[in-house]
Amino acid sequence: MHLYMIRHGQSYVNLPDWSGTNWDQPLTELGRRQAAALAAWLPQRLPSVDTIYASTMARARETAAPLAEVYNMPISFEDRVREIGNNRYDHVPWSADEQPGRFADFWASERPFAPVMEEPKSETLMHFRARVGVFIEEIVAAHRGERVLVVCHGGVIEFAFDHIFNIGPWRRCEVWTHNTGVTHFEYVEHPGREVWRLRSHDRVDHLTPDLR
Repeated sequence: MHLYMIRHGQSYVNLPDWSGTNWDQPLTELGRRQAAALAAWLPQRLPSVDTIYASTMARARETAAPLAEVYNMPISFEDRVREIGNNRYDHVPWSADEQPGRFADFWASERPFAPVMEEPKSETLMHFRARVGVFIEEIVAAHRGERVLVVCHGGVIEFAFDHIFNIGPWRRCEVWTHNTGVTHFEYVEHPGREVWRLRSHDRVDHLTPDLR
């Protein structure tokens, strides 16, 4: 299986003056241009895919839409690849009227077993890693030998690395991905040895200087 994980285009949550509230924001104009550039470039490198998944958050949905159009495929929307803090500890997304207002006053990796939002039902970093890991294991089982796109968030890609590399809760390295950066993992049937290969990370060939 070839797994391509793509971060969404620039969203209002990525802007320096973002207030820290209203988590489910759409793409900015730059983000829409980034998504269009990605959809024009990726099929040249990857002519066909078997499945497209996307986070249910607006910025991922809007990034996935041009890809679905160019590949002429439906999108399977998936709550488990939402960004950290946007689901409860049972992996269910917050409803609009219960979404916590603020993140906790510490960085999640500093206290991986503490709620990341100022709400007792919030997921912890380890809950987040678990939901990303369960999703990855399920798509491995469901899509053997296929090419799978997952349009998601920087944190999801970061914790896909933690799951695939079997990193413990106390992290020492941040894995950074640019908006619409593409990360390529391959799952290989090699009993008795490593089954994952990292082919590339954060490919942004499609982003001209004015789109970065």
